[in-house]
This record gives sequence, structure tokens and C-alpha cells, in this order.
Amino acid sequence: MSFLLVHLTVNMFLVVGDGELFNRAAHFMSTNSVMHILEPVLAIGFLLHIIYGAYITMKNKKARPVAYKTSRMQGSSAWASRNMFILGLLVLVFLIIHLANFFWHIKFGEVPTIVYEGESMKNVYDLVAGLFINWWWYDLIYVLGAILLGLHLTHGFWSAFQTIGWNNTKWLNRLKVVSYLYALIIAGGFAFIPLYFFFTTNF
Repeated sequence: MSFLLVHLTVNMFLVVGDGELFNRAAHFMSTNSVMHILEPVLAIGFLLHIIYGAYITMKNKKARPVAYKTSRMQGSSAWASRNMFILGLLVLVFLIIHLANFFWHIKFGEVPTIVYEGESMKNVYDLVAGLFINWWWYDLIYVLGAILLGLHLTHGFWSAFQTIGWNNTKWLNRLKVVSYLYALIIAGGFAFIPLYFFFTTNF
């Protein structure tokens, strides 16, 4: 969740100026030794998150192999909390598309360089902006991906605190409010970027 906030902050530089701020931020993140350490840690943590989520889902299904004839869960739990595994799989599909579009190209592909005040760096801005400007259906995919991520976070944020016992009757409702605000900020921020390029280019 912290990574998403940092990632969104850096990405918001896409809509500021002519791309220099974003390129400098992306260059700093890619050359920072701390990020070189955190990158594999985040990757391993994400894989464990998927494996544990799948394990919990299978465990729950095994505990109740035959579905109830009627269900009243709608009144006691949110839709996102009842469909976390499906949302997680859809977010995973979006993440694979995202990594193929940007991470793979930046790490292993050929990205043109640009020079600012004598410092050469990859022109990541043109890569990202070009995708959103030239392919409207990618804008749609990224907006949809942001919405799915937001729904996943509405439950995932507060339930993370519940899992480690940092909740009680007093704090649970507050955590749920914060989780919805956080999810709205993350989803809204990531959705805004492709929409910004689409509307500024076409209207």
C-alpha cells in the first residue's frame, strides 16, 4: 500500500510541465540504491500475497464445499470483501499488462535518452505519454485497472490492520473510512493520468 502511494506520487509528475520532472523522478527511482534493494523485496512480497490469497480462498471453500441455498451476506459485508480473489486476479491481469508496457521496456528494451543540464537519462515520459495519446483503448484499460485496484483496496486496507490485530470496535469503523478514502485517492489518481492525456489530446 505504501508502494502504491509512492508510485502514484511519481506518476503525477506526468501531468506537470513538459515531462522533465517525471523523467528526473523516474531516473532517480531507477538509479537509487535503496530502490534496487526494495524492488526484489516488493516482488517477493507480491508473490507471497498472491499465494496466501489463493490459499485462504481454497481454505474457505474447503470449509464450506456446498454453497448455502440462500445468502444474506450482502447486508453484513461489502461486495469487494466477498470477491477479493476475483478482484485480485483481475488486478494481476492488469499488472501484467502494465509491466509489459512499461517496466519491461524500461529495464530491457530500447528507450530513447534525453539530456537535462548535461545529465543523460531515459525519456520515460515519451514512452508513457505516447501510449496514452496514441492508443485510446489503453486509456480505457488503465482506467478500468485503477477502478479494480480501488475496489481491492477498499477491503484490503482495513483488513490488513485487522489481520495483525490492530483494530477493535472503536477503530474498525475509522479504519474502514480511511480505507475508502485511500482507495479513492489511489484509484482516482491512477485513472486521472490516462484521462488527462486522452482529453488534452483529443479535445
